[in-house]
Amino acid sequence: MRSVIFFFVVAIIIFIYAAFNYYIGFRGWHSLGGSISFLSRRVYWVIFWLLVAAYPAAQMGQRFLPAGIGRWLTITGAYWTAAMFYFLLIILVIDAVRLLDRFFYILPQVVRENPLTPPVTGGVVLALVAGILIYGTFNALNPVITRYDLTIDKTSGSVEKLDIIMVSDIHLGSIVRTGRLQKLAEEADRIKPDLILLSGDIVDESMEPPEVDNMVKVFGKMQARYGKFAVPGNHEYISGHADAAFRYLEQGGFRVLRDEYVKVADSFYIVGRDNSSHQAPRTKRQELSALMEGVDRSLPVILLDHEPVDLENARENSVDLQLSGHTHRGQLFPNNLITGKIYEQDWGLLQKGALNLIVSSGYGTWGPPIRTGNKPEIVEITVRFP
Repeated sequence: MRSVIFFFVVAIIIFIYAAFNYYIGFRGWHSLGGSISFLSRRVYWVIFWLLVAAYPAAQMGQRFLPAGIGRWLTITGAYWTAAMFYFLLIILVIDAVRLLDRFFYILPQVVRENPLTPPVTGGVVLALVAGILIYGTFNALNPVITRYDLTIDKTSGSVEKLDIIMVSDIHLGSIVRTGRLQKLAEEADRIKPDLILLSGDIVDESMEPPEVDNMVKVFGKMQARYGKFAVPGNHEYISGHADAAFRYLEQGGFRVLRDEYVKVADSFYIVGRDNSSHQAPRTKRQELSALMEGVDRSLPVILLDHEPVDLENARENSVDLQLSGHTHRGQLFPNNLITGKIYEQDWGLLQKGALNLIVSSGYGTWGPPIRTGNKPEIVEITVRFP
């Protein structure tokens, strides 16, 4: 029964994906087809559907396609997914205006009846989407440093201050390669932090041996006085290679906390929660109160939780600083309007009583390798104690 439901859901998703793309393709041909003399309708639709099929083909064929072809299809399909998103939004707006004009004549007659209006409109839309993709790619490749300065009103033994680097959502895999980590390593070397913390979705897919070796080497270069810690995100599990991902991180010197805590320098605690969407047979993640039974809550408590949820629970359990990611702050504008409604805080700093929550927009990308309306970031946090 489950398999029937699964295939039924997949069929609906494929139908919706195909329908949206047909709408985009039809409107594209209607606007530009007659203006491109060397392009026949048949050639147009063949090229169009090859673009549409690239990402599904890469996902379904990843087990038997050569790595190079699979990666090329994945990148092509990912870019088309972003293009489809913006084509759909813009064309829907244009068609809404056309519909309103049919009843209320809101457009000037020279625009409505001019034979150049469709090709000019199509050309502008094409140029606009291309510009968005180019800007989004550049933006995604140039992370910024976001700094926070906090005070936690708890004594912490001999530690008076912590300099922390936190990064989330790198999504290392076929699109985001380990070369992207080099800037992170350079920043870690510059800051010389006390802690390096990774809050999930670090490894997105299975990786080829050369990339794994590079990742381990770069992670291994990063040094922190009190250690390096990481927690799982949902994508480590979705990929089906969670154990391998955790092994890579551990080889790079990170301790992966899966519903565990560690007391550091006899002065503060780091608590790492397993991912909330993890449904593997091993176990569901523990309740935070049970996980923290042995924690001395008079000392500072830093919580790593991939998704910015259970905030009231964290506050009630004397967590002082929660570090999360997951949201990407929507990644593609205007999706941030949605993440802002889903989460109490989808990016930045939120204070709830003694709890400080910092949500990162992430360092890498998932799906399309572009970001619009937000920036990838390395989070630098200075925490002071009285």
